[in-house]
Amino acid sequence: MSTFYGIILCSCSDGADKKIDDVPIKKNELSQPTKPPSAFNDSLWVSSPTAVFFHPDSMQLEKFMQSSSKNVYESTTHESFFQMRNCRIVLKKYWPHVSIQEAHKFRYLVFKKSDQRSTVIDLNNQGNLYGLFLFHPDKEPELVDMMNIETALGFYFK
Repeated sequence: MSTFYGIILCSCSDGADKKIDDVPIKKNELSQPTKPPSAFNDSLWVSSPTAVFFHPDSMQLEKFMQSSSKNVYESTTHESFFQMRNCRIVLKKYWPHVSIQEAHKFRYLVFKKSDQRSTVIDLNNQGNLYGLFLFHPDKEPELVDMMNIETALGFYFK
């Protein structure tokens, strides 16, 4: 038994001499690229219970691809695709009365509430390329975590 612990201690001490500074890291892998502005200035109007998925237009996606590493681009698009797909499945199965809107050629989301006031969201000011807003006319729209869609839907629409 003592031999086993000796091996662990030896293997741990071998890595202790290495410094983090010795590991080469590419600059664009450290910092998240900024979201490019939309090529469109159109508005999507929403006035009923809706889940609004937003994602970049083709120009934004091209600029994001140019400003990020291949790994960052691929992981971001892969992750968002599967998160959005899961959200759509949950919405259609458990919340069929909530309509689904896609916002990929819109810069502004205009949510018209039941008291006739509107909330405008400029997607250029959103830090994420992809996301989901939930809206009910009696409430303010809410940006939700797509990984926790079941919980978010329950809290927002009840």
